[in-house]
Amino acid sequence: MICILAAVSLAAIWGKTWKILLAILFFGIIVMIHECGHFATAKLFKVKVNEFAIGMGPALFKKKKGETLYALRLFPIGGFVSMEGEDEESEDERAFNKQKVWKRIIIVAAGAIMNIILGLVIVAVMLSTSGDLIGTNTIHSFTENAVSEQNGLKVGDKFLKIDGHRLYSDMDLMFLLSRSEDGKYDLVVERDGEKVELDGLQFETHEVEGVTVITYDFVIVGEEPNFLNILKNTFTQSASIVRLVRLSLFDLITGRYGLSDLSGPVGTINIIVDATEEATTGGDWYTVLLMMALITINIGVFNLLPLPALDGGRLLFMFIELIRRKPVKPKYEGIIHGVGLALLLVLMVVVTFSDIMKLVK
Repeated sequence: MICILAAVSLAAIWGKTWKILLAILFFGIIVMIHECGHFATAKLFKVKVNEFAIGMGPALFKKKKGETLYALRLFPIGGFVSMEGEDEESEDERAFNKQKVWKRIIIVAAGAIMNIILGLVIVAVMLSTSGDLIGTNTIHSFTENAVSEQNGLKVGDKFLKIDGHRLYSDMDLMFLLSRSEDGKYDLVVERDGEKVELDGLQFETHEVEGVTVITYDFVIVGEEPNFLNILKNTFTQSASIVRLVRLSLFDLITGRYGLSDLSGPVGTINIIVDATEEATTGGDWYTVLLMMALITINIGVFNLLPLPALDGGRLLFMFIELIRRKPVKPKYEGIIHGVGLALLLVLMVVVTFSDIMKLVK
C-alpha cells in the first residue's frame, strides 16, 4: 500500500514538474536565440567573444573552446555574450570598441531581431498546424439580437480601423475591442467597396466582479489555410503582436495597468505551464505556441526600446555617434547604463515578488 501511495505521489509530482521543466526549456530557448544573434554576428565580424552564457548566476557547466568560455548558469532568467572591449576600453584590434559603428549596431540589434524572427517562425507553425480556419476581419454573421448589428454594423462589413488604430489581423479585433471601458467605438469599415465611418457605435456590456466586459456578438469569416494566407497572416499577426506590446506599454505608462499586471520570468513560466496543461488535456497546442510567439516578440520589441541597459539604449548611443561622428564618452555612457541596469534589476525584483505572491494566492 505504501509503495502504491508513493508511486501515485511521484506520478502527481512528475505530472506537474515536467510541465515546469518544459516551460523553463521554452524560456531558455527564447533567451538562447537572443544571445545567439549577438554571438553569431560578433563571430561574423571577427569580434573576440570572451564568454557565451545561458542563464545568470553561478555556472553549472562551463567549457572553454578556443578563445570563448561557454557556460550554463543556474538561474534561467537571461543570458549574455561578453565581448572584448564591450564595456571597457581595449587595445585589441578585434575588440568590440574597435569596430566600425555600423558593425556594432548590427551586433547589438541582432539579438532582438532573432527573437522577432523566432516569433515569425512560431506564428507560421501555429497557423499551419492548428487545423482551424484562418480568421479575417470581415463579419460573417451575428448572434441573435446582436446590439452591434442594431447600432449599425452589417454582415460583410470589413473592419479597417478601431478607435483610430488600423487592423492588421483578426487578432487586433479582440485586443482593440477589449481596450474600451464603455463598449463604445469609433469604427471605420469597408462596406460594398466603400469606407463607412461609424462613430460611437455601442456594443453590449455587462459587469463581472466590478469589471466592464464587452459582448462580442458577431462571427468573423474564416478561410481555409493555404500557403499564401499562412504567409500573409504570419506577418500580419506578428505585426499585431508588436502593436499589442506597444499599446500595452503605453497603457502601463498612462496608468491603465499597474505593476501588478506585469509578469517577469516566474510569471511567464507559470503562464506557459498553464497553457501546457490545457494543451495536454485538450490536445491543442495552439495556445502554447501563441504564448511563445507573444513572449519572444515581446522580448525582441522590449529590448529595442531606447532605454538604458537595454540593447535599444546602447543602439541609441551608437546612432548619436553616427550623427556626431564621434562616440559619447564611455564614462558618461557607462553611468547612464549603470543607473538603468540598477533600476531594471529593482523592477525585476518587484515583478518577481509580485509573481510569487500571485502564485501563493
